[in-house]
Amino acid sequence: MADGSAASVEGATTIAADRLRSFIERVERLEEDKAAVMNDIKEVYAEAKGDGYDVKTLRQVVKIRKMDRADRQEQEAMLDLYLAALGEA
Repeated sequence: MADGSAASVEGATTIAADRLRSFIERVERLEEDKAAVMNDIKEVYAEAKGDGYDVKTLRQVVKIRKMDRADRQEQEAMLDLYLAALGEA
């Protein structure tokens, strides 16, 4: 009976190792995809810069467009408040 139990544990260990390997390989593939996408984004910004656009401003626009409208308005209001408090507005 001990042999059956040992085989059962070994089988479970093999299944767990296979599952772990599967997760690791999936993450590795996604990391490769992410690197490719990041390179594509870099190329788009370089192209925009070549056409005379300010990349820093483009990045800010992309960041703002990702935000929820209410969050963006709240952030803008806080910025205006802070600038006014400093006499900058």
